[in-house]
Amino acid sequence: MKKGYRQLIEEAEAETVTLPVEEAITAFGEADTVFVDLRDIRELSRQGRMPGAVHASRGMLEFWVDPDSPYHRPVFSEPKRFIFFCAAGWRSALATKAVQDMGLENVAHIAGGFGAWQEASGAAELPDPKW
Repeated sequence: MKKGYRQLIEEAEAETVTLPVEEAITAFGEADTVFVDLRDIRELSRQGRMPGAVHASRGMLEFWVDPDSPYHRPVFSEPKRFIFFCAAGWRSALATKAVQDMGLENVAHIAGGFGAWQEASGAAELPDPKW
């Protein structure tokens, strides 16, 4: 294997902005900031959600960001700051790099992801009790 996932994550983090969770919590609720949850829908059900975050599953993200895609979501064309997160910060590092390479500006991701967010007492909606 030429590159493993750790190397890909390290390369992505070297070229993108990684926010400490405390800085992300401070940005929460700012009108010009959109939090983007990349976790699988099952993770949201089991672990809870960040109120107001846009859910964009990692597998569809590039299609939703690209205005030429038939799957484009208009939120990604707004002049906003985008803060991506996943469970631990790995997928969000890769996603931030991917959308930055696509030309999306003012993007970052949360170090430690939703796990760090919860540990730091960031706002969260409770998980679905059936999980």
